[in-house]
Amino acid sequence: MLQQLYILPMLLFSVILHEIAHGWMALRCGDPTAKEMGRLTLNPIPHIDLFGSIIIPLASLASTGSVFIAWAKPVPVNPGNFRHFRRDEIFVSAVGPLTNIVIAIFSAFATAAFASVYAALPPGSHMEEAVVSFLVQMFYAGIYLNIFLAVFNLIPIPPLDGSHVLASLLPEKLGAIYHRVGMIGILLVIVAMQVPAVYSLVVHVVRALASPLEQIVGLSL
Repeated sequence: MLQQLYILPMLLFSVILHEIAHGWMALRCGDPTAKEMGRLTLNPIPHIDLFGSIIIPLASLASTGSVFIAWAKPVPVNPGNFRHFRRDEIFVSAVGPLTNIVIAIFSAFATAAFASVYAALPPGSHMEEAVVSFLVQMFYAGIYLNIFLAVFNLIPIPPLDGSHVLASLLPEKLGAIYHRVGMIGILLVIVAMQVPAVYSLVVHVVRALASPLEQIVGLSL
């Protein structure tokens, strides 16, 4: 487990920035709720969900050696303040997964950069090697972690981001009915991810999206 702790800083940063992006886009669309409640900040304290940001990731890391799912506190959004409800609902929902894709791209370039630094370290630089090695592993994990978060959140089952996008594209009455699935949806997703065929499909999608970023990393190796 201790060897895998490098993923936790990237995980916390990624889920927090995902939520900040929702709040920022909501503000751009006319809803200041997240800003007024102090949620447009990189300070992790207002964003940390004890269960989703700490307990679940640590339990997953201890039991499986990897983190299956984690989340920060959702930013408060009042769609009633949107200038164009259906359009803005799509924008606010989609920007979270898009942010994770951007973090994944940044992580690929950061991995390549720190790998080059590691290769250039003089012999005997044990402390420097340990620090740079940690950063290489952290950013490399950030590639797959953030692509997974983007793919996972785009699954069109409530309350994930993809469900809001889909509901906004459906006829209004049908979209309202669809939203009533609520938090039961996340249980459905977790159960579905235990089905080998579903999990394999998600893994294949993540690997396909990560492949171009692996090319960036490979340039430095």
